[in-house]
Amino acid sequence: MPPTDHPAWQALRRHRFELDDVHMRDLFARDRGRFERYHATVGDVLVDYSKHRIDDTTLALLLDLARQAGVPRMIEAMCTGERINRTEDRAVLHTALRYQGDAAIEVDGADVMPEVRAVLARMRTFSDAVRDGAHAGRSGRSITDVVNIGIGGSDLGPKMVTTALAPYQHERLRSHFVSNVDPSDIGDVLRRVDPDTTLFLVASKTFTTQETMANAHSARAWFVERTGDEAAVARHFVAISTNAEAVAAFGIAPESTFGFWDWVGGRFSLWSAVGLPIMLAIGPERFDELLQGAFEADRHLRDAPLERNVPVLLALIGVWYHNFWGAATHAILPYDHHLARFAAYFQQADMESNGKHVDREGRPVGVDTGPIVWGEPGTNGQHAFYQLLHQGTRLVPCDFLAAARSHAPLGDHHDMLLSNVFAQGEALMRGRTSEEARAALLADDASLADDPGRLALLTAATTFEGNRPSTTFLYPQLTPRTLGTLIALLEHKIFVQGVIWNVNSFDQMGVELGKVLAKGVLRDLRGDEPVTSHDASTNALIEAYRRMRAG
Repeated sequence: MPPTDHPAWQALRRHRFELDDVHMRDLFARDRGRFERYHATVGDVLVDYSKHRIDDTTLALLLDLARQAGVPRMIEAMCTGERINRTEDRAVLHTALRYQGDAAIEVDGADVMPEVRAVLARMRTFSDAVRDGAHAGRSGRSITDVVNIGIGGSDLGPKMVTTALAPYQHERLRSHFVSNVDPSDIGDVLRRVDPDTTLFLVASKTFTTQETMANAHSARAWFVERTGDEAAVARHFVAISTNAEAVAAFGIAPESTFGFWDWVGGRFSLWSAVGLPIMLAIGPERFDELLQGAFEADRHLRDAPLERNVPVLLALIGVWYHNFWGAATHAILPYDHHLARFAAYFQQADMESNGKHVDREGRPVGVDTGPIVWGEPGTNGQHAFYQLLHQGTRLVPCDFLAAARSHAPLGDHHDMLLSNVFAQGEALMRGRTSEEARAALLADDASLADDPGRLALLTAATTFEGNRPSTTFLYPQLTPRTLGTLIALLEHKIFVQGVIWNVNSFDQMGVELGKVLAKGVLRDLRGDEPVTSHDASTNALIEAYRRMRAG
């Protein structure tokens, strides 16, 4: 049924107004055990969800909503290979890619695990050969640069993880990522690499993705032009694809082709052969640790009771703000320089999954779905957009992520970093009353007492409403295993929210129309006849582009 028809949804609407005038600082003052009850640990990740506008009644109603929406049934359906992606009639089994147990995982009666393990084994063999120099370039020199050519999930996932795990990077290998069809993207990379020591990975399931193949063919042409060695394409190019015929036509050898399956969505594919650039960068053993961390989160999702199930709780709290408090956006704020691409990765994972206007039966969904996800690493963000978080008119729930130990200890830098994490969460929650603001101003400058007008103005400007929600993820150090757990927890949060909203989180039909129209536009850009086949604006823009291009 539509989400609004669940009794718990109606009860939550009423309950929302009961909390309208309740401040979180009062909730903490009344309940000294609030943190103890409103935090959980998965693997080595501590998740503090106590700084939210919730109480026990809120959580009870939200958990009722999860049960009424069929969350437990859908979790089991996903993990056991049911075809829950109804529009594409596919199973959704990225969890199988990181499964560490011995049981079979079946799709249409066939166990997929032997194939999964076989591909991982081939990836390990190839990665070891590149890393130890056995797989060298055409001239016999070891590979020094790995260029991943992909887009969407074939770029964002590997780029995010490789960046996050930079402290584990092979000392000889440098990782590069090309996704944009803008020639500046691949041009900038090709200027920095030597064709004799560069390995190109082309990631496209169909080997027809427009942007990826344009970049791949440009890289191939550059390589052949620089080396004069067409046959060496087979040694310097690797395909991550299922289109064996197109891969062979490109000149890539079968032994350098790694496949994956239609039950792996692009934005959930870093655990598959799409993760080959990750394995090359950090090594097979570290990649296995990444999978292990994700498996721990998968096991938690499936086994933990709803009231202690972290992805379920995070999803429900997100629905609470998005649908009952009008919070249209969600900020991801990692206090870790190496997590610079973390928000961008989950921007795709969340917005492509749940940015839907129809439900699983094709009906208008009837509620807001999919928050706008954004964010930047701290502390840079504090000097950019935190002003709006603290004193703006919009409610923005925030996720803070931080490690207790740095990979690059230097003086008291890390203590300074963590002090900011905790202070920002506290400031968002507590705020500062006008009385507190006025007292602080007078303590700093007693002469303000003689200028009531200015004192009143400054008091208003330095008052913080507070009562603004955040979740904090704290872990000992950003290791491959910890990162795997973090990613999988948030993947599952997105899935559970899709279940609550009754949308299919595993298709992405919204990206197709622009691709279709782009083919016609490209045809017109290449022509010289007057353009009349589009709307007046598009026709005029095409004509203007032609003139500007001609100089």
